Amino acid sequence: MRFTRRQVFFFLGFIPLLFLAAFYVLPLGVVFQKALEGFQNSFLNNGLLRKIGEPLVFTVYQAGLSVILTVLVGFPIAYVFSHFEFKSKGFFRTVVTLPFILPTVVVAAAFNSLLGSSGWINLLMMRFFNLESPPIQIMNSLGIILLAHVFYNTSVFVRVVGAAWAQLETEQEQAASTLGATTWQRFWLITLPLLKRSIISAVLMVFLFDFTSFGVILLLGGPAFTTLEVEIYLQTTQMLNLPLAGILSVVQMAITLLISWFMLRDTRTGMVTFLPDIKNERLQHPSHTKQKIFLGILLIFLLLFFVLPEISLLARSLLIVDIDSAVGGTFNVKFTLDFYKELFQNTRDSLFYISPFEALKNSISYALSTTVSAITLGIIAAYGLLNFHKVKILRALVVLPLGTSSVTLGLGFLLAFNRLAFFKQFPQVLIPIAHTLVALPVVINTLYPAFSAIPENLRAAAGNLGASPIKILQKIDLPLIRRSLLVGALYAFILSLGEFGATSFLTRPEYPTMPVAIYRYLNLPGTLNYGQTMAMACILLVVCTLSMLVMERFMLKDKKS
Repeated sequence: MRFTRRQVFFFLGFIPLLFLAAFYVLPLGVVFQKALEGFQNSFLNNGLLRKIGEPLVFTVYQAGLSVILTVLVGFPIAYVFSHFEFKSKGFFRTVVTLPFILPTVVVAAAFNSLLGSSGWINLLMMRFFNLESPPIQIMNSLGIILLAHVFYNTSVFVRVVGAAWAQLETEQEQAASTLGATTWQRFWLITLPLLKRSIISAVLMVFLFDFTSFGVILLLGGPAFTTLEVEIYLQTTQMLNLPLAGILSVVQMAITLLISWFMLRDTRTGMVTFLPDIKNERLQHPSHTKQKIFLGILLIFLLLFFVLPEISLLARSLLIVDIDSAVGGTFNVKFTLDFYKELFQNTRDSLFYISPFEALKNSISYALSTTVSAITLGIIAAYGLLNFHKVKILRALVVLPLGTSSVTLGLGFLLAFNRLAFFKQFPQVLIPIAHTLVALPVVINTLYPAFSAIPENLRAAAGNLGASPIKILQKIDLPLIRRSLLVGALYAFILSLGEFGATSFLTRPEYPTMPVAIYRYLNLPGTLNYGQTMAMACILLVVCTLSMLVMERFMLKDKKS
C-alpha cells in the first residue's frame, strides 16, 4: 500500500502534537489546577488581589517604559541601517544583534562590571574626582532594569522595522518631494503609515519580551522589584506557596497569550509583506555634513552602549582591581589569569565550588539534545504544515509555547513530572525537554518559510518518477533548505545554552548549567568569586558570539543565493 505525501506527514504530524500535549498542555493543565485550588482557598482573602495586583502593575509599568525607550533608541538605528551604506556596517549590525541572544546572566555580569559599585565607571569617577564612595548607584534600581531591556530588545525593533523600511519603494516619497513636501511631512504622511504594521509587530514583540522578563529583574532589580515572573519563582522556591504561584502563572499566561494572539491576528505573524526595493535606491553613502555627523554620533553610541559592557566584562575577568580604602578613589589593576585557573580547581575547598567544566559540559549536552529534538520536531511540523489548508490556525498552535514564559513552563514541569519515578531517577532529562519547548517555535518559524519557497513542481516531478515522500524530503527539500536548517539549529543551540527561567526550577545541584552556575557565583561575596563570575560569563559570551557569527554568515549566504 502506497501512501501519499499528505498522508505520510499527516500521521507524522501527530508526533509534535503529542509532544506538545504531553509536555506543554499537561504541565499547564496542572498549573491551572493549582491556580483553581488557590483561588478557591483564597476567595475570601482580601489580600489575594493585592498579591496579584502589585507584581502585575509593576510588570506592565516596567514593560511599557522599556518599550518606549526601545522605540526611541531603535528608530534612528533602523533608519541608518536601512538608508546608509558605510564601512563595517556588518560589524555594527552584529553588535546590535548580539545582545538579544546573550544569556541573562552574562548581561547582568556585564552591567555589574561596568556600572556596579566597583564597576569601571564608578572606579574611574572616584579616581578622577577623588571621591570616597561610588557616585553612580544604579544597581538594584528601575533604571538598570530599563537599561538592560533596551540593551536586549533593540535588535528586535531594528530587525523588524529596519527590514520593512529598507523594502519600501521610494516613488511615493520622491513624488511628494517634487510636490514640495518637507522631510518631516514625507516621513509623517507616507513612511510612517507604511511602516505601521511592522512597528506594531515590533512593539508587541518587545512588550512580550519585557513582560516575561525574569533574569533581568531577578539579577539586576534586587528584592525591591518583583514582576509576575519573579513572584512566581519566589512563591515556588522560597515560600512554597504553589497555589498562589499557579494563580500568578495563569494571570501571566492569559496576558502573554492575548499579546501573541494580537501579533498573529493583526500583524500576520510579524511578516512584512511589502515588495522589496530590488534597485536598492534607498541605500546611499552619507554625502551631506549633517548625515555624516548623525552617522558618526550614532555609531559612537552603538559602541558605547552595546560593546562597552562586553569589553568591561572581559577586562574584569583578566584584571585584579585592588582598591585602597585608606585613600579615596585610589585603585590599582594587575593582569591575571587566576580567575580562569581557579574555575578549574577548588584550591580553597569551598563548599560552593562549581566546576565550570562540568557546568559547560552540562550546558552543551543539553543544548545538543535540544537542537536534535527541536530540529527533528521542527522539520516534521514545518513540512507537515505545507499539506494542511488551515495553516494559520495550526501554525498558531505550534508556536503557542512562544507566548508562554519559561518560568511558567518550569513551574508546570515541576508540578507535573517531579513525582514520577522516571524523572526522579533521571531529573536531568526534563531540562532539554523544556528547552525544546522554548526553541521549537523559533525553529518552525525559521523552517516553514524555507519549505514554502521550494517550487511544488520539483516535488511533483520526483513523485511522478516514483520517489517516496521521505525520499523527496531527503533528496530535494532538506538540501535546498540546508542553510535555514543550520540557522534553526544554531538558534535552538543558543536558546538552550542561555536559558535560565525554566532551568532555575528544574536543575539539580549535581547538574548545574553555565547560567545557573554564574547566578550562584554572582550571589557570593569576595573578589575571587566576583572574578570567577566574570570569567564564567566570558566563556559563555564567547560560545554564544561564535555561534551567532556562524549563523549570521549562513544567513548572509542564503540571502545572496
